[in-house]
Amino acid sequence: MRAIVDCNSFYCSCERLFRPDLEQQPVIVLSNNDGCIISRSDEAKAVGVGMAAPFFKNREIIQQYKVATFSSNYNLYGDMSRRVMDTLRAIVGNDNVEVYSVDEAFLKLDTIATDNWEQVALDIREKVELWTGIKVSVGIAPTKVLSKVANRLAKKSKQQTRCIWVLDTPVKIQQALQKTAVEDVWGIGYQYAEMLKRFGIHTAFDLSIKNFDWLSKKLGGITGARLLRELRGIESLDMKEELTEKKMIATTRMFGTPVNNVKDIKEAIATYTTRAAEKLRRQHSAASIVSVFIIPKEVSSGSRFRHGPTISSYTTLPVATSLTHELIKPAVQLAERLFEEGRLYKKAGVTLSGIVPDENIQGNLFAPPAKNRERFLMEMIDNVNFSMRDDVLKFATAGTTKNWKMQQNFHSPKYTSRWEDLCKVK
Repeated sequence: MRAIVDCNSFYCSCERLFRPDLEQQPVIVLSNNDGCIISRSDEAKAVGVGMAAPFFKNREIIQQYKVATFSSNYNLYGDMSRRVMDTLRAIVGNDNVEVYSVDEAFLKLDTIATDNWEQVALDIREKVELWTGIKVSVGIAPTKVLSKVANRLAKKSKQQTRCIWVLDTPVKIQQALQKTAVEDVWGIGYQYAEMLKRFGIHTAFDLSIKNFDWLSKKLGGITGARLLRELRGIESLDMKEELTEKKMIATTRMFGTPVNNVKDIKEAIATYTTRAAEKLRRQHSAASIVSVFIIPKEVSSGSRFRHGPTISSYTTLPVATSLTHELIKPAVQLAERLFEEGRLYKKAGVTLSGIVPDENIQGNLFAPPAKNRERFLMEMIDNVNFSMRDDVLKFATAGTTKNWKMQQNFHSPKYTSRWEDLCKVK
């Protein structure tokens, strides 16, 4: 059996953990630059706060219902995510946990002998909540895709389901698939869903009874076949294996205020490249293509969200790398070429692609030994920055003043990673 553990309104849960006075109050968390709502508590949903909606459009509802509002506190969320994942590893073993996202993980339950999977789900949920304070939902089923279906049903009516749902019989699986819209199946995007609906496929059950050959042709060959097997309870996705592979890593941000000089653009691009390189090293990969884009602000427009056409370019590196300085140099050069004097810019981003595993990078016999050891230096910098936060060690190109830095007007303390922000018990 497979399980997925999904944190409930994760960002809001992290904020509430250190603010128990907000336990029954509506809470929202905003995106970078305090632009849009990216997390809502159930209470915030109930009063009509929209998901992914611009903050300013919801301001009236937020004020009317006294919705507690927070800027994104990724230091806190990352640390709480680590605690949740460590707890899951303690429950089922390190090799049986696949971290799928910051608030989700798949579990392999093959070592558990039981005829009461609901009790197993309940035990996992209660232990995570007891050890970390983060409320979670647990879905258990024979495959990863079915466990996602189960988890979705667990979250629909949390009080009735106790945030757990188990699909351990063919009857339960069929009933669950009949309740699940085709667009809610893991691996089915909007375009695929619209196409399937044109063929009369509206639910996950409709999808599960289709012919293998037909579905393979419509859903990209082997991907469609594996999805169909998973829906039928036949395991086709191993742990650590997703329906789709990540082929690029991107870091993009809106500027706190529009910028009009190349120095600020280069600093921002260097900073975003640093973030992307850290993600690259975290998954033990290297990239051979660096892409940069900047978006001008349309000064004449009356809307704060209007912007000019995206300006972008890319370069291919001679050898794939994950070293920050080897990625910053071409990225900054691209930004300098794209910049035009006299224009205001509101957003920029860096994308790394052409990604290959570390072990596929051929060593250079003619490079000095120090060159091949630079990876260790990067890892040391990553470790220091992770433990100290706020880029204690950084490249000079990233700057120090950061006039372009995004707005965070509702930022909560870094409760778990700053001595001065530790909670005081009275």
